[in-house]
Amino acid sequence: MEQQDAGRDALSRIDTGKPHPARMYDWFLGGKDNYPVDEELGRQMLALDPRVPVMARVNRAFMHRATRWLAGRGIRQFLDIGTGIPTEPNLHQVAQEIAPDARVVYCDNDPIVLAHAGALLRGTDEGVTEYLQADVRDPESILEGARKVLDFDRPVALSLIALLHFVPDEDGAHELVARLLAELPSGSHLVISHATPDFTPEESRAATEKLKAAGVTLALRSREEFTRFFDGLELVDPGVQVPHLWHPELGEPVPGQDDGVIPGYGAVGRKA
Repeated sequence: MEQQDAGRDALSRIDTGKPHPARMYDWFLGGKDNYPVDEELGRQMLALDPRVPVMARVNRAFMHRATRWLAGRGIRQFLDIGTGIPTEPNLHQVAQEIAPDARVVYCDNDPIVLAHAGALLRGTDEGVTEYLQADVRDPESILEGARKVLDFDRPVALSLIALLHFVPDEDGAHELVARLLAELPSGSHLVISHATPDFTPEESRAATEKLKAAGVTLALRSREEFTRFFDGLELVDPGVQVPHLWHPELGEPVPGQDDGVIPGYGAVGRKA
């Protein structure tokens, strides 16, 4: 009942006049939890590069593989920031399929994600799944909420999937990641996927301008800027890769992933 009330309240706070990255991502994935304003901007992105839906699926597949890799190596706690609208399989389903006792905390700042958070809370009886309504720019609130579910004396996987390219340098993107990692113990891991202009500079420039005009900030980063997020960490083999080449053996290929460039990077790093 409490979750239903939260969902209704969240729906009443959704701004349907401005596109939101989580809802655009949902539209790219073929979901129905988006609005005309999200679809309109999404179609503008498709006009620039019709492979954007493939990129979205490749990105999600990277999350699945990274989660399998971590759960297969004993990680039992996950903090997923920038969760997005639930799309099965969700991170907790992937983790708990390998480790039924895995504990997962999801976090997002979009009210529509809160409205559908019930779908994120249906995990195994042995494990725990919880949802926080918070913004990555407020790491203290995230850490406070996560501590109620996760044991920060044991390793945690911090997952930031397709999130940081919406956090500009002016908001301290690298510092925010460092602040979150500072609270996590040795043996914790950082998982990031991120869009880049390295392979498609003209299209990237046009996409950034279109999104800016619609009120959405896109902070694309080079390989060097992306790698900086892992400063002080040990990069897991094969290091920084285009997402679909990171341990491809851990999942099925996404149709169309090899038909052109995937302008992004993915990596996992371990805290010593």
